[in-house]
Formats: sequence, C-alpha cells, structure tokens
Amino acid sequence: MSVAELKEKHKAATETLNSLRERLRDRRSQLLDTDVASYAKAQGKTPVAFGPTDLVCCRILQGHTGKVYSLDWTPEKNRIVSASQDGRLIVWNALTSQKTHAIKLPCAWVMTCAFSPTGQSVACGGLDSVCSIFDLNAALDKDGNLPVSRMLTGHKGYVSCCQYVADDDTRLITGSGDQTCVLWDITTGLRTSVFGGEYQSGHTADVSSVSINGSNSRIFVSGSCDATARLWDTRVASRAVRTFYGHEGDVNPVKFFPDGNRFGTGSDDGTCRLFDIRTGHQLQVYTPHQQQQKGDSITSIPSVTSIAFSISGRLLFTSYSNGDVFVWDTLLAEVVLNLGTLQNSHEARVSCLGLSADGSALCTGSWDTSLKIWAFGGHRTVI
Repeated sequence: MSVAELKEKHKAATETLNSLRERLRDRRSQLLDTDVASYAKAQGKTPVAFGPTDLVCCRILQGHTGKVYSLDWTPEKNRIVSASQDGRLIVWNALTSQKTHAIKLPCAWVMTCAFSPTGQSVACGGLDSVCSIFDLNAALDKDGNLPVSRMLTGHKGYVSCCQYVADDDTRLITGSGDQTCVLWDITTGLRTSVFGGEYQSGHTADVSSVSINGSNSRIFVSGSCDATARLWDTRVASRAVRTFYGHEGDVNPVKFFPDGNRFGTGSDDGTCRLFDIRTGHQLQVYTPHQQQQKGDSITSIPSVTSIAFSISGRLLFTSYSNGDVFVWDTLLAEVVLNLGTLQNSHEARVSCLGLSADGSALCTGSWDTSLKIWAFGGHRTVI
C-alpha cells in the first residue's frame, strides 16, 4: 500500500471517528433533560448571599520578585508553599505572613509546587522536565541552600503539575507536556505507572493539571490542551476509564468535588464545567455574564487559570487571566462575588488559588508577584 493510500485511509478513519464522536455527544445531550442550575431553581433553592465584607483580604504575602505560578496549603492549614518565576519556592506561615523557607531551585522556570501530606517536604516541577523533592527538615548546604533530596526524572516534556497521594509522602502524580501522567515512588525515584503516551486512550496534547480523588486515592483526573479531561485508575494504566468532552479550548485546572463523584474543570474558553464521573455527563456550565453577550470575540474571553471548591461544594472559586476571582454558587450557576472588584485585589493575572484544609481561608497568587489570603468575615464560615 502506497503512502498516498495510507494517508487517504487515515483521513477517512479520522472523519468516521469525528462523526461517531458527534453522534455520541448528540445522544448524550438528548439523555440530559436538565442541568444542576435548572433543577435547583425548580426546587426553589435560593442563592448564597455574599457581600464585600464576607470575604476580606487579611494577609498580603510579599517576597517573590517574579510572577507567582503555583501555590499549595498544608493539611494542617497554617502553611503555604508558593512557586515563582524568580526561581524560588517560599514556604509561608499563613498566620503570621513570615517566611520559614526560601528555596533556590535548580531550574528557575518552575510551574507547579505541592506540599506532602505530612507537610515535611515539598515538590516542584517546570521546564527542566524534572520533579524535584525537598525535605524541609534537611540541613542546608555550604552555600546556605536547601539541597534537593530526590529528583524524579523520566518525563520528556515540562512538568506542568504535581500532587501527592493522600496520606502518603512516598507517592506522587505528575502531569507533563509529553502528554502523559506518571505515578512515582519517591523512595526509589522510579516510575510506578505511566498514563497515556503510547496508549491510544491517552491525551493527545500537553497535560496541564491533575487532581486525585479525595475519597478514593486510586482514582485521578487529568486536564489537557486537547480540550478534554480524562479519568484514570492507577491500577489500570493502559487506558483511561473515561474521557470527558465539552470544552472548546485548553483545559487548564481540574479539581475533584468534595464527595469524589464529580469534578470541575476550567478552560481557555472562559468556562468552568462540572462533570459526573459515574455517568460521564456534564452537569453544569459556569459562564461569566460578559461572555454571554453576542459579538464577543474569542480573544476577549479571559481564560480560567485555577479552581477550588468549598468544603461542602456549594461554592466554586475560579481565577481568571484578567485578574478576576469569581465566587460561584454551584447549585444556581450564579456569581455571588468577584474578588477582583474588592479592596486589595490583585493588579495582574491571578494564576493560582487554593482553599485551606478547614475551608476558612482562600489564598490567591498572581503575576503581580504577591499572594493574598482572604478570610471569611463576620459570623460566616465557608459553605
């Protein structure tokens, strides 16, 4: 068979695949008779009442000299680690704003960071294609720097995200520009499993984010620049359990809902979406009002950069490339507050955010080089 004939067969197969995919989407749409917001409104649910005094900036963490790209809280809620383009990780005491560690990185182009479950170590990765582990209790080297305790090498592209497996300081999942996710054994520095890559059910573009199910640590979801999210079981690396479609741009953040049965996504198309892992159905789309105006060009739509759910899941926190941080009522799909309009809001792109373990505070990181901690004011606790 000639090269031309092979190309023609490939083109025909691709067209058939796309046609079947569209038919599947249409069939799924027909089966969905409602969404979360419509059902909630039909049940007479009232929106969450939020005002400017209900979420206030109580701490500004200053010390980075470059854009902040990533942050993570410790499980005990009082420490934060942040990664910046200045080539440093900083560990902060969230209660006092003091720096406990300023870690010089082997590669300045860091993109992600994460605390271990015990809070005794931190991981980071970036354009060097390596995930570096630092033991926060280790002795400083002769130059006064904290040495790398383990380097996880094996990715063929940049490391875009990392997350420790719950209650286990020895296992970590990374996502990469090489289109794969990897489960690592930190003790040996070896890859336990590789998800995607040569497998046809894997992502077809850069992996941008991962989120491990809090109810079942064997399950995780990944988001990718191929506009999909994929569900994985660490026991079966050869294929994705399910692929989720719907976005029209790169899927940037993914985050599991508190009950573990759903997860949220955010995309360059400006929307967030809520998916059910049991049915594969899209439950809700969270679209800012300015995007609903006709005539808006795709370039005017700010990308979703990071998301987080409140403890109960009633609130969804989303950050955008234009500096907005929306608080959504997940039931009614309504914006109840925009931190970007409040006093002490960020002056540039908000690249990352995260909620403390007890849900009492939100931290945001920005390209304006600062991090801000937002506390729930008055009698309110996070919903």
